Amino acid sequence: WIWTRLMTLSFRGSLSVGLKSERDLFASLQDCQGAFVLPEAVEVDSMQHVWVYDSNSSCLQQPGRAAECAQAFARASLAPVHIVRGGFERFSALYPFLRTQKIIYTVTELENLLTYPVEVIAGLLYMGDQKQLMDAGVLGDLKISAVVSILQSDTQSMRGSQAVLNVPAADSVDSDLFSCFEKICSFIESHILRGSRVLVVSREGRSRCSAVTMAFLMYHLAYSLEEAWKYMSTCKPSMRPNTGFLQQLSDWELNTMGIKVTDISKPHF
Repeated sequence: WIWTRLMTLSFRGSLSVGLKSERDLFASLQDCQGAFVLPEAVEVDSMQHVWVYDSNSSCLQQPGRAAECAQAFARASLAPVHIVRGGFERFSALYPFLRTQKIIYTVTELENLLTYPVEVIAGLLYMGDQKQLMDAGVLGDLKISAVVSILQSDTQSMRGSQAVLNVPAADSVDSDLFSCFEKICSFIESHILRGSRVLVVSREGRSRCSAVTMAFLMYHLAYSLEEAWKYMSTCKPSMRPNTGFLQQLSDWELNTMGIKVTDISKPHF
């Protein structure tokens, strides 16, 4: 692997910053007082997502290059600046298929960049769309052993050795997912308790699969609907079950907790 002194990827408001450990390259990012100097070519204030990583930082309380660099970016950024826990070493171990030596992309290449399902429970539960389900490379990279398909079409014909639970349902306020929540949750739990990885999919990966995934969090982790919603929003901010599924999740909360504690009339739902 070859690291550059500063690696940036600007795409749809995202910036990734990698710091090389060599002293001379590290020094070239600093001014005469030792403070980090931001690259002139990077318009940090226009970025919606900023990540900083070094080789292995794992604690913000310990001073280091990643924290110092992140602070410099935070002063110029209008969005939160994140530090990758464990740095490149941990990221590389967890997601080797996301590594690349390529640092310059054309607009066309960026638009066609392969995206992966959202990781909901690390190393166990993922949520994605139909295109990702049909990509054998994605399933292989993530080592997916089981699939919950919330599509109108049957996916039993898909190639691969994955166990598949088909729950045919349209993304409609009249569709019934509630009656399937128990079966779905039992299926997912039976696999993740064995350490197997499960992918939940719907066509766009926003409404049906997010409703099912939240139902599982409420079932498996005893989350309230609001807790599951907030957690899922951190995993995938664009997730949005339709109003019919939201009401069914409220009913599921009563089923799992014995009481409705979440007010789904709040504006953020």
